[in-house]
Amino acid sequence: MSATARTHATGITIRSIIFDIVALGFIFLMPAFSHMLAFPLYFIEPMRIMVVLAMVHTHRNNAYLLALALPLFSFVMSGHPILVKAVIISLELMIMAGVFYLLKKYLNIFAAIFSAIILSKIFYFAVKFIVPIKAMQSLGYGNFFEFSLWIQLATSLVLSIYLWKMWKTTAGKPSA
Repeated sequence: MSATARTHATGITIRSIIFDIVALGFIFLMPAFSHMLAFPLYFIEPMRIMVVLAMVHTHRNNAYLLALALPLFSFVMSGHPILVKAVIISLELMIMAGVFYLLKKYLNIFAAIFSAIILSKIFYFAVKFIVPIKAMQSLGYGNFFEFSLWIQLATSLVLSIYLWKMWKTTAGKPSA
């Protein structure tokens, strides 16, 4: 069986299984990396990075699976983010993937992924805005803008350029 052979029902490949193990390990070790570097690596959105990498290097179903699983896995393994926030992040990442797969039919790949990232961020902030700020703080959210928007914008641009370049070289093959 080749590394890209798929099962008929689910599209599971050896490549996607290996990718998922690496992604889970990366998220599991993120607190240790942050501590070693004395920099909060969640600023660069490692879960989003893993989902975008899955979109490029595995398949659509795997991207959705990671979007759902990574925040919940992180909560179970480290207690961070808190459960409510983990659910919101899962929804945000799933929205990003869904919007991308929809928009790539109508826009170029860069515009599709960048728009998907921005729209999913709007969803995330809308949820944070809708839920009363005091309730959010009591759930462990801290301040409304607890991170650098510039870092997230830079991460969004880098991910968009990467996906655009990779999609261009593989002619959209990974998630067809």
